[in-house]
Amino acid sequence: MSVLRLQVLKVFKKLHRTRMRVFEGDERALTAARQKINEGFVKNKEVHKEEAIQELIKFGEDIERELRTQVIQAREVKPGVFEARIREDTVKLDNIPYDDNAIPEDGVKGKNQCCQSVKK
Repeated sequence: MSVLRLQVLKVFKKLHRTRMRVFEGDERALTAARQKINEGFVKNKEVHKEEAIQELIKFGEDIERELRTQVIQAREVKPGVFEARIREDTVKLDNIPYDDNAIPEDGVKGKNQCCQSVKK
């Protein structure tokens, strides 16, 4: 088996493992993700150029990373209250509270003109 084929199979399996972890317990999302992953691989089955295959492998790895680090699931536990499932791989950013009185770094205070109000 060629090295390229092994890389493709590795990405395929990795995507499905990530799908199982990210959408655990959500049958509808699991099914939709499985179909989308399989469609992508079947659609590109006839690609034979090594450079194109390498690009597709990189694309698959990027998608796997995006799924693993950016996708979270929330479910409604009672009306208006949601519980988010955040995993250890999920990227967490610092959240800075909004301050109306803050002065931006450019020193301009007040409201900026909206792009729609600027005359052309």
